[in-house]
Amino acid sequence: MPPHGLLRFFACLLLALPALAFAAERTPKPFIVIDKPGQCVEAAEIMRREHPDMLKHQRDRTMREGIRTRKYSLKECVECHAGAKTASVIGEKGFCQSCHDYASVRLDCFGCHASKPKLASGAKP
Repeated sequence: MPPHGLLRFFACLLLALPALAFAAERTPKPFIVIDKPGQCVEAAEIMRREHPDMLKHQRDRTMREGIRTRKYSLKECVECHAGAKTASVIGEKGFCQSCHDYASVRLDCFGCHASKPKLASGAKP
């Protein structure tokens, strides 16, 4: 590459750096309603990226080893994240549904599992 071509390349790169640095902040995120704000079992960044693996690991420990813990159980997720209006994590604006629709990922947990928390005896929905 001739010297002036190399200079143009670096000039373009320098001009593009600010845009590249802030590209992650400009990426739209799904709209998620959190009716029960507070600390999740892990940081939000970790949960966004690793929750499928956490759920699968929990499933394997429960189904294959008989070990039941609450920290990463789907039931506990539903207990915290079910919406106040719908009492569910699925459906329009549901906590799980919102992200899965945004990412175009099939949400198949609730074919077998409850998407609504069990109500305490005598509690009204």
